Amino acid sequence: MKTQLYPIKFKPILKEKIWGGEKLKNLLNKDSKLTNVGESWEISDVEGDTSIVVNGSLKGQSLKTLLETYTSQILGVKNYNIFGHTFPLLIKFIDAKLDLSIQLHPNDELAAKRHNSFGKTEMWYVMQADKDANLIVGFNQNMTPEKYIRHLENKTLTQILNFNKVKAGDTYFIEVGRVHAIGAGVLLAEIQQTSDITYRVYDWDRVDDQGNERELHNDLAIEAFNFEMEDNFRVDYKTDENTSNDMVNCPYFKTSFLHVTDSILKLNTKDSFFIYMCVEGEALIETEHASEFIKQGETLLIPAAIETYKITASNAKLLEVYV
Repeated sequence: MKTQLYPIKFKPILKEKIWGGEKLKNLLNKDSKLTNVGESWEISDVEGDTSIVVNGSLKGQSLKTLLETYTSQILGVKNYNIFGHTFPLLIKFIDAKLDLSIQLHPNDELAAKRHNSFGKTEMWYVMQADKDANLIVGFNQNMTPEKYIRHLENKTLTQILNFNKVKAGDTYFIEVGRVHAIGAGVLLAEIQQTSDITYRVYDWDRVDDQGNERELHNDLAIEAFNFEMEDNFRVDYKTDENTSNDMVNCPYFKTSFLHVTDSILKLNTKDSFFIYMCVEGEALIETEHASEFIKQGETLLIPAAIETYKITASNAKLLEVYV
C-alpha cells in the first residue's frame, strides 16, 4: 500500500568546487567537512546524484524511486506524460568565493544530439552579495561570432562581457546560448532544467595544485551561442506580501516570489508539483495529514497530489516553483 504523500525534504548533495567557499555551511547551515563547498544540490534527478528523502515515512527513498512509485501523484498528469520517471528540474544553492568560469549552455536540441540530455535554461536569485560583487551576463556590445573569436584568441574576452553589480533580491534569467558567470562573493539560489551540461569558454587562466588548467569547450560552445539575444535577462518582480508575485515564466518552469507574513491557503490548480526554496526566515507548511518547517537554505517538494496546503510565517521569503 502506498503511503500518504506529504511535504518532502531531501538530503542536500554538496559539491566541492575550485571556486567554492564557506557560506553554504556558515550562512545556510549545510553540514559538510568539505572545505570549498560551491554547490548544494537540493533536489536532483541527475544520474549519479539522485536526491534521498530525509523526512517522514518515505525517509531513505530516492527521488527516482518516488517517481517510479507515485508517477503523476508527484509530477502531475501533464508533467508525467512529458517527463515520465524523470524529474524536470535541478534545484541548487551556490556559493562563489571566487569567480566561476565564463560559460554557456546548449539548447534542448543541441544537448539531446550531443549529450542525450536536456538543455540548461536557468534562473538566479541573489541571496547575499559581498560589496562590489557581480554577475556576468551577456555582452556589453553587439556581438558577432567573428568578433567574439577574436577577443577569445587575444585573451581580451572580459572587455566585451557585461558585468552587473548585484545585491540581495536581484534576479536573472539565463537562457540557453547566453554567456554568463557568477562572480566572487555571490550566494544565490538557482533553478534550472535537469542537466549538468556546461560549456566553459574561459577560466581566468586558473590552474589546480598540479599546475593543470581546467578543460575548455570552445569548439562545442561556438555552435551553442546565440549572438542575437536581447538585453532582457534582469527580472523585475513585485514583492507584495502573502501572495505569489510572478518572476520567471518560461516553458521549463514558473517561479514566483512569496513574502509570507501571515497564513496563506494555497490551492494547487496547476496539475504540477510545487517547490519552495526558503531564501530568508522560516515558514511552516501544513497539509491535511502533515506539517513541515522550512528555514533559510532549505527546500521542500509538495507533490502534485496534495491539492491544498497552508503556509504560515511572521517574516519568510520563499521562491515558489512549478512546471
